[in-house]
Amino acid sequence: MARALEPLIVGRVIGEVLDSFNPSAKMAVTYNLNKLVCNGHEFYPSAVTSKPRVEVQGGREVVSYESPRPSIGIHRFVFVLFKQKRRQVVTQPASRDNFSTRRFAEENDLGLPVAAVYFNAQRETAARRR
Repeated sequence: MARALEPLIVGRVIGEVLDSFNPSAKMAVTYNLNKLVCNGHEFYPSAVTSKPRVEVQGGREVVSYESPRPSIGIHRFVFVLFKQKRRQVVTQPASRDNFSTRRFAEENDLGLPVAAVYFNAQRETAARRR
């Protein structure tokens, strides 16, 4: 599955957001029933405001979805799937400010991810939003 990691390495998700891992689960993220998130694709924030459909082999959402609101530049949005080592309560972060995926995984004893996918978004011009 090393090929599955290539876009995450090129997009600097592995290194800046996550440590290298062995993908062992499938995860599909879809917006508006027809916009499948593929690593590195770019979406306008207006296209991803609604909560996406995330399909995994079992599991549930821990951190609720917040739609992208980039104010300047290109922002990377990463969906990460962890497999819990045991049945436990996972603590939701108090804030998204300065969020660290590594720290979140460590605080909740999650280990390395089993799947990840990301997209890029940047602020739209006023003409684009109309």
